[in-house]
Amino acid sequence: MTEFTDPTEKGKKRKDKWLFRKVGEPVFAIAGIWRETEEVGEAFTMLTMEPGPDIAPYHDRQIVILEREAWADWLDPSVSAKTLIKPLPAGSLSAEQVG
Repeated sequence: MTEFTDPTEKGKKRKDKWLFRKVGEPVFAIAGIWRETEEVGEAFTMLTMEPGPDIAPYHDRQIVILEREAWADWLDPSVSAKTLIKPLPAGSLSAEQVG
């Protein structure tokens, strides 16, 4: 996942680019909603929320990242989505400036 911030280097025109990774995980899952309509066809939305402690210094919103043990629950209609949409604990995401 990437975020962009105003450049810290004077005179730099491009924004600073940050790469976020889930610590100790090669991949992570993002909560989303998929639908198909006649007007649009297939469409999806990645859900966002208030930023967790690792994202807050970089942005005022973040995508909903699901903990690995919640992946199947997200696809289970009997599980309330509200119980799964929550910030990750501090230190769950690493940030690296990549541009």
